[in-house]
Amino acid sequence: MPELPDIETYLSCLRPRIVGRSLIGLTLRSPFLLRSVEPAVSVAEGREVCSVSRLGKRIVIHLEEDLALVLHLMIAGRLHWKPPGSRPTGRIDLAALSFEEGTLVITEAAKNKRASLHVVAGAEHLAEHDPGGIEPLECDLETFTNVLRGHNHTIKRALTMPRLIAGIGNAYSDEILHAAKLSPIKWTSRLTDDEIARLFESMRATLLQWIDTLTTRFANRFPGPGNITAFRPEFAVHGKSSQPCPVCETKVQRIVRAENEINYCPRCQTDGKVLADRSLSRLLRDDWPRTVDEWE
Repeated sequence: MPELPDIETYLSCLRPRIVGRSLIGLTLRSPFLLRSVEPAVSVAEGREVCSVSRLGKRIVIHLEEDLALVLHLMIAGRLHWKPPGSRPTGRIDLAALSFEEGTLVITEAAKNKRASLHVVAGAEHLAEHDPGGIEPLECDLETFTNVLRGHNHTIKRALTMPRLIAGIGNAYSDEILHAAKLSPIKWTSRLTDDEIARLFESMRATLLQWIDTLTTRFANRFPGPGNITAFRPEFAVHGKSSQPCPVCETKVQRIVRAENEINYCPRCQTDGKVLADRSLSRLLRDDWPRTVDEWE
């Protein structure tokens, strides 16, 4: 699913296109997208967009009179900018937000429709959509340390729990852990001060690097099909199973459970040890999300 750098890229592309513009119309093609009843979705029409922001992995479109559209793309949801007057007619089209300058189309290329749109009124109701995790680029080392030591999980799970840390998922957690040279299955209770500091710096550096890379790449165009993805050629380990690690050339290893996975370099991260699926079965059962919704 789109993670913090991807969402920030969408926001940087949306700001010059919709902020200060009025939402002419909102067309829903899929009844599964809208998850709220009050206020009615029709009240958003005709209102000016004041700003756009991120709430964890959610995109928030702030409208006049303290109204907001909260969009969660989940795994397969994506945004597309199309010419004015475009309507959601494709098989994967869920909705369209129409502006004079163009149309924002929401799509979801998956059988299970998990993307969601909520219409909310007031800061109090907007806050209900905040999972509660600390912002990785706004917190300090002390706050980050307290969060990790306040809960005992594998590092991989801790990084991807939205109620602990906001905006990080499968892809960027793999990249962060590789940069920090830490095993994805090490328990947070066993991390030393130096390891936590290394993880903190790697988290910030990785996220900032990819925000800069993607926002620069799409400075003059809206991301098209396949541009917002969890699998990038420049990644070190995520999606690179059996390919050489860019640091030591050891084959990247992968552990898969349900729709989620761990990608890591055994030489850089686990002292040369390959983590066997069989020996990890109990650990993954106890410290792994049971449903994709738990990953947000």
